[in-house]
Amino acid sequence: MNNYSWLGITALALLLACEQNEDAGGSEEEEDYYTPEVLQNDEQSGLITHFPETVFYEIFPRAFYDTTGDGIGDIRGMIEKLDYLDEMGVEGLWLMPIHPSPTYHGYDVLDYYGINPDYGTMEDFREFVEQAQARDIKVLADYVVNHTSVEHPWFTDAVSSEDSEYRDWYIWADEDTRLSERGEWGQRLWHGEAPNQYMSVFWEGMPDLNLDNPQVREKLIEIGTFWLDDVGVDGFRLDAAKHIFPGKHDKNLDWWAEFREAMEDVKEDVFLVGEVWDIPSVTAPYLENGLHSVFHFDLGEAMVQAARSERGSRLVSGLKRDLDRFDQFSDEYVLSTFLTNHDMDRVMSELRGHPERARMAASLLLTLPGSPFIYYGEEIGMEGQKPDEHIREPMVWYEDRGQDGMTSWIEPRHDQDEKVLSVEEQLNDPDSLLRHYQTMIHLRRTTPALLYGEIEEAYTDEQSIVTFYREADDELVLVFHNLGDEEATTGLPEEGELSWHFRQSDDQTISNGSLTLPPYSTAVLTVR
Repeated sequence: MNNYSWLGITALALLLACEQNEDAGGSEEEEDYYTPEVLQNDEQSGLITHFPETVFYEIFPRAFYDTTGDGIGDIRGMIEKLDYLDEMGVEGLWLMPIHPSPTYHGYDVLDYYGINPDYGTMEDFREFVEQAQARDIKVLADYVVNHTSVEHPWFTDAVSSEDSEYRDWYIWADEDTRLSERGEWGQRLWHGEAPNQYMSVFWEGMPDLNLDNPQVREKLIEIGTFWLDDVGVDGFRLDAAKHIFPGKHDKNLDWWAEFREAMEDVKEDVFLVGEVWDIPSVTAPYLENGLHSVFHFDLGEAMVQAARSERGSRLVSGLKRDLDRFDQFSDEYVLSTFLTNHDMDRVMSELRGHPERARMAASLLLTLPGSPFIYYGEEIGMEGQKPDEHIREPMVWYEDRGQDGMTSWIEPRHDQDEKVLSVEEQLNDPDSLLRHYQTMIHLRRTTPALLYGEIEEAYTDEQSIVTFYREADDELVLVFHNLGDEEATTGLPEEGELSWHFRQSDDQTISNGSLTLPPYSTAVLTVR
């Protein structure tokens, strides 16, 4: 799927766990393998870097960490928490919009070259990028090319006169326009009053740019060049990537091919991941000459559903079918995966507050192919349900919710009781959800097959178990997830010699050609 070159591999850590295990023939042999204790060790080394097949972390800066006491998260707060992210094993960051904006979310940009003063200064941001990259953490900026704010100087000038130099930078109704036209999800598309009725796919505060105008395309490429070359970010998450030319699929593809070529001229290893919220038959063509990656929304839903139902018999076959489709368009793409993001109810709410199911959702995410994206707070089990503001609530750093550093940009509806433990509390508990995320991220980054390997189905007749092979180079592993609330036993393949690679607990056993897994647990076997 991906032929990106290695950026550097350190030697694998010495495996510290030794255990005696009875094999199918009744003999005993000593084995070395990974355990949560080994993978959580502060001295853990040998983590592999294979950008862009990278574990990313999505941050909403306003909600993350506050260093000024105004209740709003800021850039210096993100700098302060880089060590936390590094220790968890995060290798890349996706920052939601950081530009000046009249709204809290920032997707209606006022100045593409500026930093939202609520968050800090350009000097702060340059330091953030430098500090992140010093830890080998890549930075993706959210880039909104589909629309601007209705208050952007381009638009205010354009609406002031039909002779404005920016008039053709936006899309205006004429005598042939059907003003009652509705969008993809039934929304109103045309806003304003004649002669200034303009198109906006999302809402009236975000007028769509006219990318049929070459001046607009040139300006958007110029802006991207600035952030890559001058500021030094490593790539972009591209908002609303399929809406640039509404209903004109081929024109969207042509634009992203033009943009990719221009960005690769600036930075050879730039990473462009697009929000193309649709089924794989629609998203796959974007990978041919345009985007390096698209988010796999259907897979995210399928992983959450598997964890919720404690069944996942069709998960791997469905993913394989989608990968085959993507392979038809590119052999160098990276699949961007996630459980939920800033536009969706949080995964813990989707799982009705069930911590063990949340663990299994994380285990699926971090052992399947692609570049996993973790939404801030997901690693500690934060809850959140729409409206959007309440899936973007303050990150819970401390047991004392009023402690310095906690943001208060909105009065939260969730995560205020003892059910949701803070980062502070979970760091001290090796069995916490946060430590589970760290374990699985480190397992992924010490196992080439999990990091960038191909996937193949494996057979089991146990409904609660999801199993599959991952293979890369000369490494083949067999992954098992027991999603259920009861112990489960499944037969092992007769071909090959099997040994532990990751054993989550001593209650996991191999005997008489079968593997027994306790409830809600993961095991990985090496196949030789």
